[in-house]
Amino acid sequence: MKNANIVWHQPSVTRLLRSRRFNHKSAVVWFTGLPSSGKSTVAHALEERLFHKGCRTFVLDGDNVRHGLCSDLGFSAEDRAENIRRIGEVAKLFIEAGVIVLTAFISPFRSDRERVRKLVGDGDFIEVFCDCPVEVCEQRDPKGHYRKAREGVIQHFTGVSAPYESPDACSVKLKTAVYSPEECADQIMRLLAEREIVSS
Repeated sequence: MKNANIVWHQPSVTRLLRSRRFNHKSAVVWFTGLPSSGKSTVAHALEERLFHKGCRTFVLDGDNVRHGLCSDLGFSAEDRAENIRRIGEVAKLFIEAGVIVLTAFISPFRSDRERVRKLVGDGDFIEVFCDCPVEVCEQRDPKGHYRKAREGVIQHFTGVSAPYESPDACSVKLKTAVYSPEECADQIMRLLAEREIVSS
């Protein structure tokens, strides 16, 4: 419940002013996909390109956020929904700060991703689906999570004991089992230029 005594304060330095100063627009590039599908790897490759182009950018990584902001949450459906809700609110603040925020979260449920899309605005939400077969993700498995999930050590693991709902209509579908992280980052850079978020 919202407190009736809390009033939104309108800033004098607006998003538009930041956009003009930084020479780029802000947006959320939301990476979703199975564990080990390449979300974080591509997000950081994209961040490097944006940074060297002079853009204000930051990656919100699923594991990193769970060390702090969401350290009190587990992996039940309810906790996953709350995890994504919090990230959506943080991403919205980054947009207002004039930053191109890149989020790398499994975010397995369409309803949670749609909630963030509505929160930040459809025009500011770029959904990137890292489309990678579960067999390939499991072969990569750098943290050994798939093996532990198969052994029953990890419960509610997406792709093994918990579902993943792929996007109905994403902005970009990356074949991360076929193309390199650099090639995938280039694909997103082209989209950002087409949408005039960054210069071409």
